[in-house]
Amino acid sequence: MSDRLDRARALMDQTGIDALIVTPGANLRYLTGYAAIPLERLTCLVIQSTGSQLVVPELEHAAATAAGVTMEIHTWGETEDPYELVASLLSDAELVAIDDQMWASRVFALQAALPSAEFVLGGFITSDLRAVKDQAEVDALRDAGAAIDRVHSRMGEWLRPGRTEREVGADIAAAIIEEGHERVDFVIVASGPNGASPHHEVSDRIIGAGEPVVVDIGGTTPAGYCSDSTRNYVAGADPDPQYEELFAVLHRAQAAQRAHAHPGVTAESVDAVGREIITAAGYGDKFIHRTGHGIGQETHEDPYIVAGNETILEPGMAFSIEPGIYLAGQFGARIEDIVVCTESGIEVLNNTERNFVRL
Repeated sequence: MSDRLDRARALMDQTGIDALIVTPGANLRYLTGYAAIPLERLTCLVIQSTGSQLVVPELEHAAATAAGVTMEIHTWGETEDPYELVASLLSDAELVAIDDQMWASRVFALQAALPSAEFVLGGFITSDLRAVKDQAEVDALRDAGAAIDRVHSRMGEWLRPGRTEREVGADIAAAIIEEGHERVDFVIVASGPNGASPHHEVSDRIIGAGEPVVVDIGGTTPAGYCSDSTRNYVAGADPDPQYEELFAVLHRAQAAQRAHAHPGVTAESVDAVGREIITAAGYGDKFIHRTGHGIGQETHEDPYIVAGNETILEPGMAFSIEPGIYLAGQFGARIEDIVVCTESGIEVLNNTERNFVRL
């Protein structure tokens, strides 16, 4: 963690920021190892050029210590003002950066406690740090990818005509835990026309024979890193020929994006490669979302693989490649892999069948 804090201080120094305040969430866990629960009592990390300090309610001191926090910890009692405590640590700070996801009530309270300081968003610091994974993080993402692949490999146990999306989803959720996650983050089982809604989740709709089913699932492992993979299934009969034609286009586009992605190209260029193929086939207006998102301690984080993002990919960046085509009222399809940039290309962390699977 000390290396991460040193890098944060270096970025602060480059931008003239005197202090960075981080409240519970993925950024706090990334910088301290402490997965504090966001509650009404203030917990925050204060980073300055002179060092880092953690402010916690007195009753949370044991939890912070148990999480392995080794920096100086300041506690406050139930009748004390934690914002005045933070202000006492930042008496000379003129430019204070705050976590992008800090609650608005905390922002106003800090501004009141530090009336002479200027406040700015500090998300660019934590985003830059977290966008490039170190080897331990890559290993954790690799484990998460293998765990979610094991769930997809078992889909034939649950997905069959006559069952509802909700029933299948419940079995998938149980398997996500069984296969190595500590938390289920989401389960999408989108059959037939529901597949045309990218974030459908589940419903009581009964899966029909020959209907395409989009299954997008993910969870968080005990190491704190996320999985996310989408595959497509057809059970009980052959699908509509139009679906097979559409899927062939999608399969080709996603393969081209994986082949294109490597250090030195821009995030938006990965999106463009697949979008051009889908558009040339007549489905351009049916690809209604970006190609991908970064992943790590959160399912969605930087870098985002989308038009307009000129970020140059670097070794260690981890992100999804997940183009989709959606025909309202009929069906949809999406293929999603998590990949990590290496020195010369990418490592693909999901390796189950990318074509639609007949069950």
